[in-house]
Amino acid sequence: MGIRHKITEKFIAQKVAEAGDRHRVFYDDHRDAPRGFGVRVTRAGAVSFVLNYYAGGSERRATVGRYGSAPHGLSITAARKHAAKLRDKINAGGDPLAETQAARSAKQASKTEAKRKLEYGLGALMAAYIEHLKSAGKPSWKQVDGAIARHITGPRPKLAAKPADEVTVDDVMPVFHELAKAGKLREAEKLRAYLRAAYTAARKARTDAAMFAFTGFQIRANPLLDLDVSRPKEAADKAAAAAKERKWALSEAQLAAYWRHIEADDTSRGALLRFHLLTGGQRVEQLSRLTTADYDSERKTITLHDTKGRRKVAYEHVVPLLPEAVKALDSMRGDKGDHLFTVTAGRDGAVYHTVWEAVQDVAAAMIEANEIDRAFTPGTLRKTVETRLQAAGVSKEVRAHLLSHGRSGVQAQHYEAHDYDTEKRAALRKLRALCESKSKNGNVTPIRRKA
Repeated sequence: MGIRHKITEKFIAQKVAEAGDRHRVFYDDHRDAPRGFGVRVTRAGAVSFVLNYYAGGSERRATVGRYGSAPHGLSITAARKHAAKLRDKINAGGDPLAETQAARSAKQASKTEAKRKLEYGLGALMAAYIEHLKSAGKPSWKQVDGAIARHITGPRPKLAAKPADEVTVDDVMPVFHELAKAGKLREAEKLRAYLRAAYTAARKARTDAAMFAFTGFQIRANPLLDLDVSRPKEAADKAAAAAKERKWALSEAQLAAYWRHIEADDTSRGALLRFHLLTGGQRVEQLSRLTTADYDSERKTITLHDTKGRRKVAYEHVVPLLPEAVKALDSMRGDKGDHLFTVTAGRDGAVYHTVWEAVQDVAAAMIEANEIDRAFTPGTLRKTVETRLQAAGVSKEVRAHLLSHGRSGVQAQHYEAHDYDTEKRAALRKLRALCESKSKNGNVTPIRRKA
């Protein structure tokens, strides 16, 4: 340890005045100074007390404290006493430097974890999930985004800011109590599904490299697995009635009446509805994304990109076009853009609400003409196509290929190479014939619901 000196205030002042281009340590030879105790003077003249010792086979140097007056500094006498206590710990097998470093690391880790929790709240988790849906080509991201904004990030910023790995069922239950009280059980069910799906996706980040967007959340379990939205009897009865209503489809006579109305409409909306029906009532979300690149004018087909379900890559769903569907397509197309399913001459794709409004107008006209007793939607027309083709003897397999049902299995993805073009065209011709069968004589009998 070199030469030992009598450490005094005068000695320290002298060494500070002599501070050179390197740090220097001077060891104390005072009778009360423990072995290895000294004072360190830096190049800048800063002074602190140190203690050299051996631990684990190597020499270490622990800082005892800064030289100066209390409360932030130590006098020489106080530093010797403190160093003596450290020496007793060392003799008992302790390692002050290691303990200090461990405490510093723990403090830093605590700060880092606190910062992580601030950055990875529930709102951030849902934002990452929404981006995940976007990157996977899932149009449902819009519904998720809207629901989270309405019920979490907008009205409950504290809940949104809570660290995602600390959220419990108790934290989110007030949201669901509010929805249940308002009778919005279906909205509550959807929100529950979104939250649970986000946690499931984040949990996969531990084992799936593709889920890197969720890494910082450190989700090890889904805390919302026990979250439930039960339906009381009244709500259950209402849900059952709604499910029954959802299965309702137009009769053959009503379908023919609908065709008569849209066939007589020579506007772009009429062409839109004819194209929608004559392609089999395809999902509007997919039709709205159609561009000129998806149209094969030689084969007379369109290619829809089906992202429904858990598909990571969109399934290419090819739909053949009857001559009247091609004619309707030509009526919609214009010179303002590349979109095919449009009422703006190609500038934009027609969204669901646009189609819904057009269908509602036709339904209102049919109700006024006593051709039907209730309004219907584009979804009703899709069910109608399925139901009427089923009744006409079109096989379930052909209907599945026409309407893109259940095409994500191993057999469909890897083994079935037949494109079913002939069968799909035959089914669409049968649909077109059904539209004509009872529209000429006007003999349309509405089906009345029981009061």
